[in-house]
Amino acid sequence: MHKRYTLGAPARGAATEIPRMSRPLNFRQIEAFRAVMQTGTTTAAAAMLHTTQPSISRLLAQIQSATQLKLFDIQKGRLRPTQEARQLFETVQRHFLGLDRIEQSVAVMRKSGTGSLRLGCTPALGLSVMPQVVQAFSRLYPDVHVNLQTIGAHALREGLLHGLYDLVLTTTPIRDPQLNAAILHRGNAVCVMHPKHALAHKSSLHVRDLQDQVLLTLNADDEIFLQFQHTMQQHGIEAAATVETSYSVTICMMAMQGTGIGIVNPYVASVFERDLQILPLSPRCPVEVSMAFSGQTAPSVIAEQFATLLKNHFRDFGRQKAKPAH
Repeated sequence: MHKRYTLGAPARGAATEIPRMSRPLNFRQIEAFRAVMQTGTTTAAAAMLHTTQPSISRLLAQIQSATQLKLFDIQKGRLRPTQEARQLFETVQRHFLGLDRIEQSVAVMRKSGTGSLRLGCTPALGLSVMPQVVQAFSRLYPDVHVNLQTIGAHALREGLLHGLYDLVLTTTPIRDPQLNAAILHRGNAVCVMHPKHALAHKSSLHVRDLQDQVLLTLNADDEIFLQFQHTMQQHGIEAAATVETSYSVTICMMAMQGTGIGIVNPYVASVFERDLQILPLSPRCPVEVSMAFSGQTAPSVIAEQFATLLKNHFRDFGRQKAKPAH
């Protein structure tokens, strides 16, 4: 049986002006046209689109009627595309290639969010917390590009406000109505010293034990230093000498050399627990870890997953050697 097609060829002598389409093409018509151009037959096109051959023929007739273009003729029982059909197919292909790219992008985002994760944290957390959490995250999302920057708390806040980070982590409180911040963990500052230090045998240190000791501290504008200094003043304690530096890791390294007693957050201290004696300090000097997102943009799936891993990490942090003082 021969299939019949309405091919819409313009009549001889008709006006040369191209008439407007009586109605716009719909996606099913364009999809059917593309499938026929790709496969060469309406039967194969029907199989490709999981429909019937009469349905494809009907859609072809509709698209030719709507465009008022001759898109196919029949030669020896087979469809043969016209030059107009080939030109239209090139336009359709560009459209579908764009759709394919959209689908690929959606698939990537479904699997791994935006495909990249931009993190910022203070140096102490970059040394102590982030390596473990990033490693756990990379096991779950091996194709995601992670960018981790370790900088000061003020720069982290500014970077988050300007869209440079998806998530930031800091031991300095983040107070800004434009940011979505939450406290992940509350701990207390600890004392670190060489295992052979004269006070290393104690189970904990009171600030009074620090009288006439060489102290290793953070800079004067650091939250831990300010609390510690206030406690020292309240108890009338004076150090024999003070070595001040910007980074907790530097304090720990100097303590390993026997330079003095360092006052640091418990997270960075845990990194050096094999080489240092870590003792609780009383009265307590509280330390809080805050996590923040931008308040203007909803976090991606991968940013939320990373936040969950951070919460799990701090939930298990109680395994550390130094315990809070009472």
